Amino acid sequence: MTETGTLTTPVRSPVSPPVLGGLGLFTVLIGAALPLIDFFIVNVALPTMGQDLHASASVLELVIAGYGVSYAVLLVLGGRLGDLFGRRRLFLVGMAAFGLTSLACGLAPSAWTLVAARVAQGAASAAMLPQVLATIQSATAGPRRAKAMSLYGATAGLSMVAGQILGGVLIAADIAGTGWRAVFLVNVPVVILGLVLATRAVPETRSQHPEPIDGPGTVLLAVALLALLAPLTEGRAAGWPLWTWLSLALFPVAAAAFYFVERREDRKGRTPLVPPSLFALLSLRRGLVMIVPFSIGFSGFMFVIAVALQEGAGLGPVQAGLALAPMAAAFFVVSLCGPRLIARYGTRVVTAGGLIQAVGLALMALAASRSWPDLGIWELAPGAAVAGAGQALQLPVLFRIILSEVAPARGGVGSGVMITTQQSALALGVATLGSLFLSLVPGHGMQDALVTTLLVQLALGILTTGLSLRLPRTIS
Repeated sequence: MTETGTLTTPVRSPVSPPVLGGLGLFTVLIGAALPLIDFFIVNVALPTMGQDLHASASVLELVIAGYGVSYAVLLVLGGRLGDLFGRRRLFLVGMAAFGLTSLACGLAPSAWTLVAARVAQGAASAAMLPQVLATIQSATAGPRRAKAMSLYGATAGLSMVAGQILGGVLIAADIAGTGWRAVFLVNVPVVILGLVLATRAVPETRSQHPEPIDGPGTVLLAVALLALLAPLTEGRAAGWPLWTWLSLALFPVAAAAFYFVERREDRKGRTPLVPPSLFALLSLRRGLVMIVPFSIGFSGFMFVIAVALQEGAGLGPVQAGLALAPMAAAFFVVSLCGPRLIARYGTRVVTAGGLIQAVGLALMALAASRSWPDLGIWELAPGAAVAGAGQALQLPVLFRIILSEVAPARGGVGSGVMITTQQSALALGVATLGSLFLSLVPGHGMQDALVTTLLVQLALGILTTGLSLRLPRTIS
């Protein structure tokens, strides 16, 4: 009863939207870094693995390919499951599974056991990583979202370079006699920390109108990606047997079937695994087209430089990893300036980054042609630093552009599509540029093979620079 004698009815305040704080953002960025580090950390460890496990070249390629293919195939499904059951819950499940599979990789008694553990590790990554971007999309807004997306992009790019450096350092340190196994075992304490922080600092988000799992779409997407990635990653080492050509022939058929099934579901008002209507967003469509050649060139370079420096220039894993330190340092410093540059110059920053990266690649190709076989950190440093600066002006901004118009309710789907595209391109880079390099070595020598591969990546860099001119001028 009030002073005037009238009854008052308590008014319920609306439920406040979830907010991702600083500690929560740090936690999900740990989850973003781990899968990317583990894609690249094994590059410098492959020679040691082969000696210890008596593994052939084709089996060693499966250590990389098994992880990459499993990861790429299941990413979109991981995003949908997060929308359906809760992104924080899937993040916790995926991170815990990532820790357990990392432990299995580190304790693997044989090469084939390691391959199986890596496939499972890729599946765990696919459950964890889409939740990062979906949580950022759903629990941040305005300038905070722009900052969080920039930090995500910087984390992703830095993780890909730092993984290779960390791998070399861990192998050389030989902690408690673990050797190459340390590159996997190091994940376990990081995962434990991440799980503790996630339970306290990451808010739960999910789609307001969750849709059931798209079974036919999931199967067809998996078939299409496997039909493309499996023969490209294993074909050269296996001698291109009949199954590789049959698999490549199956790819366009499976891809077309996937598109028609998804379009039918979209027209019926349902939410398919990859809604074709999502590609009506200009920023998403053009950003995805650009991220493909960028990622192919990046991952191909990282694989080739690790092999060339160790098996050609005779460097140890530490020196081979540290040769990329100038690239990592430049990427980190320049990525911090990205948000301010975007605010002032718009997406033309991406075009400038492409031109700068091209200069860096040309400098590295010149160093390889002049200094071989005395190629190390000092010879590569100028080109690596310039290329890293250029990459920092492209990758973080591309992530922001691609997801800028995706509605929060479709955050899991949008992030899953983007990361699947990137991850598939990373796997293609190792398969295509790696195969090109390894096929050229016997007939032309490692120096010419390295220079040729760098020039192919330079061509891809020029292509991405041209594609950047079609990006929207501003980010919404």
